[in-house]
Amino acid sequence: MASNKDQSKASKLIFAPGEAPPDSAQPTSQQAAQFNVGALNRDDLDADPFQQFHKWFSDPALKGTVPETVTLSTAELPSGKVSSRMVYLKELDDRGWVIYSNWGTSRKARDVESNPYASLCFWWKPLERQVRVEGPCERLTSEESQVYYDTRARGSRIGAWASQQSSGLQPNGSSGDDGRAQLEQQVRDVEKKFEGVDNIPVPDFWGGLRVKPEMVEFWQGRESRLHDRFKYTRDGNGWEIERLNP
Repeated sequence: MASNKDQSKASKLIFAPGEAPPDSAQPTSQQAAQFNVGALNRDDLDADPFQQFHKWFSDPALKGTVPETVTLSTAELPSGKVSSRMVYLKELDDRGWVIYSNWGTSRKARDVESNPYASLCFWWKPLERQVRVEGPCERLTSEESQVYYDTRARGSRIGAWASQQSSGLQPNGSSGDDGRAQLEQQVRDVEKKFEGVDNIPVPDFWGGLRVKPEMVEFWQGRESRLHDRFKYTRDGNGWEIERLNP
């Protein structure tokens, strides 16, 4: 007869996913994965978090991965509801981290309009490293956004104009259509508008968002969940660095 504990586990769709320990006599025994790729000490860190991030971002061990993938989290006020999504880091300078998106109809646009604070979280599994960035954000000018926009494939530039991001798409009633036809028509309309035009202007509702850091944390996984964590916080014109409990 199964114990209450076994019945409780069986009722869960997912419970304590992990991997079999290397020396386990029972291959089905699962343990949470251990972090043992590296370590991080205070002496390893650059005094400037921008330079430290660039060092980690450029690590040869990340070659073949997509290190620019990052989770952007925003929260609307006054409800405080948080939303997160995966985006791509496109720029970094001494002012902050820049991502690009639709700022007319998207959920993130509504969030930022009511609450200018945002956070970024990078996860680099090959090195078992994480970086978190928190701070207020600001829109880039159209002139600044145009520089990046011009590097995008033509289809992506057309798509930025065509997509009313996060707005609903309505089925047209034909068999099997779930709203995709409306999106494709929007694309055709924009393609017609810019037919023969090479230098497509950046939409006024689309562009860059810079997260200006007040806090940057570098996290290195360690065994037994005793991770190395270092937090940079603004200290006048410089940065204060503090080791945190894992």
